[in-house]
Amino acid sequence: MKKIIFALLLCATVTGGQASPLLQTGDLVFQSERGDFARAIQLATHSPYNHVGMIFIKSGKTLVFEAMGPVQFTPLEEWVRRGKGGRYAVKRLKNADKILTPEVLQKMDLLTRKFTGKAYDWTFGLSDKKIYCSELVWKMYRQSTGLELGHFQKLKELNLSPPLVQQQMREKFGPYIPLGLKIISPGQVFNSDLLKTLPQD
Repeated sequence: MKKIIFALLLCATVTGGQASPLLQTGDLVFQSERGDFARAIQLATHSPYNHVGMIFIKSGKTLVFEAMGPVQFTPLEEWVRRGKGGRYAVKRLKNADKILTPEVLQKMDLLTRKFTGKAYDWTFGLSDKKIYCSELVWKMYRQSTGLELGHFQKLKELNLSPPLVQQQMREKFGPYIPLGLKIISPGQVFNSDLLKTLPQD
């Protein structure tokens, strides 16, 4: 009986007039945020998305667990409004019904307590002291399921030529750019072959 109730709580629709497929805990949502830093990420990674968060259903509410400033839960409706035109994409783990067991979902919930409140990492390191958005969802899945969503790239492998990208790198790193730094981008997570795209109405 507990498992049935738990499964029912995993699904919810987006309110506030936003069309959406049914969402469940563990889904990933991608959007394009505004601002120079967000635009630079898109230019550098050749991706339409510059931000990613993870869906959690808590007490019947649909929340996005994200690194946006400090790591936090954000109501989905608020999260959607931040993106350009309110547009976003949803990805789900293939065979999620088999992999995201109640035990795994419990691990994910415990991990949110570990990461909540962590400051945003503007220099894309991999320690847990600070954390950026795609690093957060990558670690959430790696530490709860053992799966790695997407491939890390070295900074020098990205498109660093646009003036906006160069400007943002100077602001974040100063005069010495760590070209060998390994990062996981929202675009790389989005393109993971472990995920499937959910259609939207």
